[in-house]
Amino acid sequence: MRGETRTVWPAARRVAGGLALLGAATVGYGVYERDAYTLTRREVPILAPGAAPLRLLHLSDLHVTPGQTRKFDWLGELGRLVPDLVAMTGDVLSHQDSSAPLRRALAPLYAFPGVFIPGNNDYYVPKPRSPHHYFKRHPGGPHKGPALDWDGFAKDLVADSGWRDMTHVHDVLTIGGRRLDVRGVDDARSRRDRVALVAGPPEPGADVVLGLSHTPEPRVLDAFTADGVQLTLSGHTHGGQIRLPFVGALVTNCGLDPSRARGLSRWSAAGPDGAQRMSWLHVSAGLGTSPYAPIRLGCRPEATLLTLVPAR
Repeated sequence: MRGETRTVWPAARRVAGGLALLGAATVGYGVYERDAYTLTRREVPILAPGAAPLRLLHLSDLHVTPGQTRKFDWLGELGRLVPDLVAMTGDVLSHQDSSAPLRRALAPLYAFPGVFIPGNNDYYVPKPRSPHHYFKRHPGGPHKGPALDWDGFAKDLVADSGWRDMTHVHDVLTIGGRRLDVRGVDDARSRRDRVALVAGPPEPGADVVLGLSHTPEPRVLDAFTADGVQLTLSGHTHGGQIRLPFVGALVTNCGLDPSRARGLSRWSAAGPDGAQRMSWLHVSAGLGTSPYAPIRLGCRPEATLLTLVPAR
């Protein structure tokens, strides 16, 4: 028995030590990936035949706190892309002092038209939360920190940039000689969305029909698609934030299937006449994380340059 003890316990300690090193390395890499900002480029075939491409810069889930100088510097470099339109789809703030530094960081993009909406985390400072919460499709119960001044931030951003706050707004914007029918809703994750306020068919003669919803909840996607929206821009999922090889995202923290947690996918819904209609959905993996879950694995933070091209 003594011989067995001398043999087994050193082996167990080696295994435990190896697992501890692996865990530490994984966390370290996750912290590295959290700040490995990436520009993703995708094409969306929705324009009329022969139309010139339209470049749309999609930003989401910045989760800004003061002092994130690397993120601020990277955002400032995006002006070099010269987009036709900037769209920011919520979860922008994570601290009561986020507004001024973020607006300064975005300043190089103010040379271009822009639209934005809020997300569920733009109204309250985040608080620590058990990881099991994210595996629920519709987690309930309040979980709020101190209030964030989203309304003040939105007004200041509009004053600084001239961008449009599209929260429960349905309007036509003229961008580079093209007419964009754009509609946006407040966050569906916190059930602030009022899709009926922006419902209706596209404006006659619109070149692009665009929907904005921070959380890609199926009920919003269905309503947009039924109304003739061609492309919905969303965030919220962080692309899963932790993606496993050969598996992908484990969760989306909403009703969306994990296979759609980031990137482009097709969405179908019945129109008013009962016929199936198709649209595109783009879910950004986002540029930030909650301060209380500050890692990413297999899912680097991203901004996306979407090039709208003629439909094939």
